[in-house]
Amino acid sequence: MGQYLMAFDAGTTSSRCILFDRAGKIKSVSQQEFTQYYPNPGWVEHDAGEIWDTQCFVAKEAMRKAGAFAEEIAAIGITNQRETTIVWDKKTGVPVCRAIVWQCRRTAREADELRRMGYGEMIREKTGLIVDAYFSATKLKWILDHTPGAREKARRGELLSGTVDTWLIWKLTGGRVHVTDYTNASRTMLFNIHELTWDQEILDLLDIPREMLPEVKPSGCIYGATDPALFGRPIPVAAAAGDQQSALFGQACFHEGDVKNTYGTGCFLLMNTGDKPVRSENGLLTTIACSLGEHVSYALEGSVYVAGAAIQWLRDEMHLIDSAAESETVAEQAKDTKGCYVVPAFTGLGAPYWDQYARGTIVGLTRGCGRSEIVRATLESVAYQVSDVIRAMEKDAGKPLTSLKADGGASRNNFLMQFQADIDGAPVIRPECVESTAFGAASLAALAIGWYDSTDDIAKQWKAERVFQPSMSGRERTERLGGWERAVSRAKGWAEQP
Repeated sequence: MGQYLMAFDAGTTSSRCILFDRAGKIKSVSQQEFTQYYPNPGWVEHDAGEIWDTQCFVAKEAMRKAGAFAEEIAAIGITNQRETTIVWDKKTGVPVCRAIVWQCRRTAREADELRRMGYGEMIREKTGLIVDAYFSATKLKWILDHTPGAREKARRGELLSGTVDTWLIWKLTGGRVHVTDYTNASRTMLFNIHELTWDQEILDLLDIPREMLPEVKPSGCIYGATDPALFGRPIPVAAAAGDQQSALFGQACFHEGDVKNTYGTGCFLLMNTGDKPVRSENGLLTTIACSLGEHVSYALEGSVYVAGAAIQWLRDEMHLIDSAAESETVAEQAKDTKGCYVVPAFTGLGAPYWDQYARGTIVGLTRGCGRSEIVRATLESVAYQVSDVIRAMEKDAGKPLTSLKADGGASRNNFLMQFQADIDGAPVIRPECVESTAFGAASLAALAIGWYDSTDDIAKQWKAERVFQPSMSGRERTERLGGWERAVSRAKGWAEQP
């Protein structure tokens, strides 16, 4: 059955591939960034062809680094940036336009109109989601409305659509399999999370032909096999899950009440709520967690749009650091931020605010604020945004956070992890393998092909690498959070037309 599991980690800014051995240890890693397109303010696009090309490259590169041949790969598991929407020609396989990324705010007006017409509660009741441009539904409608001839072709059954997992599986299988999993479907704002089916009422409302949508299956499932021409022999494609649900699985959060946060391009806090969906009264989302077989679990989620992307901004646009890793060293050079707050609402604010028109803001600047203070304030902004979500989650759960499992690239930043523990007053636990997202996808694939017998085998592999204990006084915490709330109030509604 092979000795490695291959995890595709199709992120927002890069494609990665990780090979895991049977013990869950990383054998090799390959990563390649791809182009981010910003054609208009608030718009974000990707080239779906480039996503595919880079993912193929890193897969082969990871195999080369490990000295692994195709017959040694037991299965492929895919985890992906969610909500990003791709439409392509069924016959030629060519996308009709660039992919619209989850961060993109171009359809904010369409989301506003749905709420204005009174559909917000119906959509939330069926999908668990707040009507917002974040999700796939309005993006797909926009593509059909604004790409010449697209709607007519869609009605004739000539176009297919999907999120990044669907696109990669379709390409991997040579166009034979058009499928998604429950977790990704639950992020489209088109999927009824109670009935586990595409919702015809919402499809009719947005004039989206059902025929262009993929079949929906469990996260751990053998969807098909790769085209032999890709790797030399067919490899089973045995798992797919949205990146945040995959991280919840990879962090062994299998029990009701378990909480994790992934520090990636954005931040995403999820709490396992068991086999029943929980409606949030505090600005969180109800979503589907990873599933094996037809039984599904649910989760509460709070989404922060900009986290690691803010560190990229410091590097690429502000040129205050040369690498993401340098942000920790520079931040520690400042004793504090001298009252400066950065609110990185570059594409609006997610949970619990859901302000599509908020924009990035720096407040409290004085002459004493320099490079290190701004870098520190930017890192602190990530923790503040996570804290906003935690406080909302505590209200929904009716109990305080006892600990937070952290993963993702920015969780390697010790300054950020310590500040997160301080500002929340709760321990932050970082696992030995911070690649929880990829490990989750690999673990789902392992269960699907019979490598593991149960989730207990995965839980045994999870180990903590470091626990960050809070050390900030309650008074200081209150003062800092009060300043953050004032800063957020200045960023809200900035791009809204007067």
